[in-house]
Amino acid sequence: MARKPTRRADAGSARAWQRMLSGRRLDLLDPSALDVELEDIAHGLARVARWNGQTIGAHIFSVAQHTLLVETVARARSPGLGPQERLIVLLHDAPEYVIGDMISPFKAVIGGSYKVVEARLLAAIHLRFGLPAKRSEDIERLLKAADRGAAYLEATHLAGFSDAEARRFFGPPPALSPTVQRDYLTPWPAELAEKRFLERITKLVSD
Repeated sequence: MARKPTRRADAGSARAWQRMLSGRRLDLLDPSALDVELEDIAHGLARVARWNGQTIGAHIFSVAQHTLLVETVARARSPGLGPQERLIVLLHDAPEYVIGDMISPFKAVIGGSYKVVEARLLAAIHLRFGLPAKRSEDIERLLKAADRGAAYLEATHLAGFSDAEARRFFGPPPALSPTVQRDYLTPWPAELAEKRFLERITKLVSD
């Protein structure tokens, strides 16, 4: 049964909220952790395409699958990561279940407004899962390196970049086994991406 939304927009006002399948209405201007549902995040991210959909394969390469790849790269770089740090990494792109995945060149064009909305949403999502509203500098550095490593793999395996071009934009490739690369770089159907994302988050929350 859909849960009752925590707030409703006044009649006649401009709509600044997104209605979720859970029944929640997430306010983009003042997001509340009470309106954040894990199932909504997993469902949305599994249906948001990385690289604007310009990837090979029968399915999109989803943001949900990307976050699982980033977490895998982060664990390879830092094997001692605890459940909370891994959860922070997995949720790094979670605001995109509401606002979509804008490619970096377009973010540069529109400037700071996007980042303000994104930061508010991420803070609400962090609070929902009992995480600090802001990431520590250490996690920020690790996340940036893991994200760039994942982007290199996606660019060369899925998005048509040459090795030299990908190295120029994203740096050197991460050290992952061929088996892991095959699994995480074969675009999954949305239902599988949603399921695997949900399972990973649920396990970390319960640890």
